[in-house]
Amino acid sequence: MSGTTTATKTYLNFIDGQWIPATSGKTCENRNPADTRDVVGIFQRSGAHEVNLAVEAAQKAFRAWSLTPAPRRAEILLKAADILEQKKEGFAHDMTREMGKVLKETRGDTQEAIDCGHFFAGEGRRMYGLTTPSELPNKFAMATRQPIGVVGMICPWNFPMAIPSWKLFPALVAGNTCVIKPAEDTPLSVYNFVSALVEAGVPNGVVNIVTGHGGEVGGPLMEHPLVRAISFTGSSEVGRIIGESCARTFKRCSLELGGKNPMIVLDDANLELALDGALWGAFGTAGQRCTATSRIILQKRIYKKFVDELVHRSKLLKLGNGLDEKVDVGPVVSQAQMETVLGYIEVGKKDGARLATGGKRFEGGDCKHGFFIEPAVFAEVTPKMRIAQEEIFGPVVSCIQCESLEDGIAIANDVKYGLSSSLYTKDVNRAFSAIRDLDAGITYINAPTIGAEVHLPFGGVKQTGNGHREGGIGSLDFYTEWKAVYVDYSDHLQRAQIDNRE
Repeated sequence: MSGTTTATKTYLNFIDGQWIPATSGKTCENRNPADTRDVVGIFQRSGAHEVNLAVEAAQKAFRAWSLTPAPRRAEILLKAADILEQKKEGFAHDMTREMGKVLKETRGDTQEAIDCGHFFAGEGRRMYGLTTPSELPNKFAMATRQPIGVVGMICPWNFPMAIPSWKLFPALVAGNTCVIKPAEDTPLSVYNFVSALVEAGVPNGVVNIVTGHGGEVGGPLMEHPLVRAISFTGSSEVGRIIGESCARTFKRCSLELGGKNPMIVLDDANLELALDGALWGAFGTAGQRCTATSRIILQKRIYKKFVDELVHRSKLLKLGNGLDEKVDVGPVVSQAQMETVLGYIEVGKKDGARLATGGKRFEGGDCKHGFFIEPAVFAEVTPKMRIAQEEIFGPVVSCIQCESLEDGIAIANDVKYGLSSSLYTKDVNRAFSAIRDLDAGITYINAPTIGAEVHLPFGGVKQTGNGHREGGIGSLDFYTEWKAVYVDYSDHLQRAQIDNRE
């Protein structure tokens, strides 16, 4: 596994420290969405056989890894983060080629994995439990964290190194072993990430990669009886299937799903700041973030001025291959994603929203070989329109008018998702009211809906997930089991919960 790819290379599955091809003999091409003539790599189209080998390897490695002192596990993670830092530029180039987002964003994606490694390496000397007084004399009570076993991980394509780091680093420092399935569109970044772990000294079988299509790899992984937990990031529709499957066998399941994130701008806001945030939140990563700013809710007095300026600035964004440092917006990830986004743009027009700018496939220059969409701004959107309710996952933003903060919050909350939210205002009282009242796992004040930091919990409410969090120490609650421990040194039988005070 190399940090840069200059010629087409075939990548194998990584199982128990060995490179193993798919027994089917089938492979998949990984092509650059900015230029489909560029084949980034050839990857295995695996199935249940490879999943079984990987899970068995992880199960075999679990006891030794779980008994390795947590500070020692943490040292390996810290070394892996340092390796990622050394290879950051090459890995960012690889990510831009396979995913499409611009270099400044893929550098940030890689940096997030580095930061995540540094944070969870620190947990190797913390991972705190608790002690508490016993209700009985001469008795000691405490609770400790225990690893849960083999964890299956199913990753998305939009943050192909950062999100795997959110899953692997806390799982590994806690003493679990892992089988990870990369997204079909972005497997190379997971290979690069795991290569750093392997170089850092992670033992054979502790981390395994199986590539392939969702049903062919993800299905067997979530149904395998030796897998104790599944961590999934993706659509709410697929998340529902995974949640139902895991429930049947009492598997632990973490679901990080969709979003329809609102940015409320009040008439006292710094409009220049809000416009900068709107452009970045809506069109960063070509809108392909679960936290993307997909609805801008504007107080009536500033609505027209804000929309007009947003349209003007959107037209100035430069589209192109993300390897060009001058480019602002790269392609969407695939032909299928492009068709989905363009389909939603047609839905918005048919429902009566006004397409103020963009919304067409862009084929200027070399972009004719990629999946580019002009950043789209819809005006005159009403809250119940499909484009204001459903996750689009592309460079499309809807502008909605509101009367007041309370009206804006009501509009913001009137969707099935609740991941990220944002409010622009100079009024601290209104800011704290919004923090309290917005139905979201994340709220930003005077910043867009994107930009989470690794040491805080990441996740949402309602159909955005099932209550677990990634990032921060909260993620350890998913990757560990609590064990209550009682040590009685009274040298005689004591009965808890018995009223023996007479």
